[in-house]
Amino acid sequence: MTAAPETAAPPAPAAARVSLVGMSRAELGDALAAAGVPAREMKMRVAQLFQWIYFHGATDFSQMLNVAKALRGKLAELYTLDRPAIVAEQISADGTRKWLLRMNPTGPLDKGAEIECVYIPESYRGTLCVSSQVGCTLNCSFCHTGTQKLVRNLTHREIVAQLMVARDRLGDFPGRERPTDGLVPSGEGVRAVSNIVFMGMGEPLYNFDAVREAIALMSDGDGLSLSKRRITVSTAGVVPDIGRLGAECGAMLAISLHATNDRLRDELVPLNKRYPIAELMQACRDYPGASNARRITFEYVMLKGVNDTPAEAKALVRLLKGVPAKINLIPFNPWPGTKYECSDWATIERFSDIVFDAGYASPVRTPRGRDILAACGQLKSETEKLRARARLMLEQQLALGAD
Repeated sequence: MTAAPETAAPPAPAAARVSLVGMSRAELGDALAAAGVPAREMKMRVAQLFQWIYFHGATDFSQMLNVAKALRGKLAELYTLDRPAIVAEQISADGTRKWLLRMNPTGPLDKGAEIECVYIPESYRGTLCVSSQVGCTLNCSFCHTGTQKLVRNLTHREIVAQLMVARDRLGDFPGRERPTDGLVPSGEGVRAVSNIVFMGMGEPLYNFDAVREAIALMSDGDGLSLSKRRITVSTAGVVPDIGRLGAECGAMLAISLHATNDRLRDELVPLNKRYPIAELMQACRDYPGASNARRITFEYVMLKGVNDTPAEAKALVRLLKGVPAKINLIPFNPWPGTKYECSDWATIERFSDIVFDAGYASPVRTPRGRDILAACGQLKSETEKLRARARLMLEQQLALGAD
């Protein structure tokens, strides 16, 4: 009696397989061990997998030509290389791109959280603004994102996956073609995504561990290979974790400041009630690695009649004394329902001149992506709007059926 020939088991449904995208080396090692890779091969196989995922941007295991065919098949049975799904993409007239991303489900009850990230192109570089949470807890009164309740933290895999999506869409992996719309920087040696800013949805330091792991992956020289000096983490002032950010992550620091006294900052940035300005500034003075070559960025949104007077500019100069700093003046970006207005341009220029004359760089951030609500402070997931639209359509269908 002859034995029946063995047949390969069909791959598990994609929903049941975990994506390797966003995994650390240690996690890839665990995945390979589950696929039956012996310990003596582990270091080599992890290095191969890591490079295919993060350097080459592989989207299918069949592309991994230096990996044994049998192992490629086993990996395809157990895992995917899926990125978050792009629910919507908007492209501004100035080239800014905003993606609404649906994360891969983390469990049977999770339908996939939705977040936004934004790409801002410049002449020879581009900045990706990533989210660290779904929603936000800070309730900053001038910020659209703060009007969306916190759903959950993003994992480090979900944070890294935002960069993977951007590189896919922008042709930023080797051998990929850039979009032909002329809005993405191109040229020999030019990266479409050269900088990362944690300035999207959420407070990064309230998700410290995931942000730390994401930065480590983004800056790994064998993969995504971004310099830590090109990765900036913006915080509203979670004082206890500011020092840890410098010591454990080595990232550049940005402070969402917006006021020079506790009374006003309590209103604009309610977190100030827990960590007042004096404590925040001391944490900045103590920030590991801060120097004139690695200055801390202080973000200051210009609100008409609120924080934009010459007196406030002079108070800002006094506040920053002794801190290696630059000030990023941000014209307020309006959003539906806000009570604030942007300062007049002459007012912004006068404010900038006072700060500059005191010896601080004070560039005025050019508003980008306002027409698609992608500018600073405008991010808010379209999830609620989409669900409301779906409910309305269902109600209309039910009404038609009743008729």
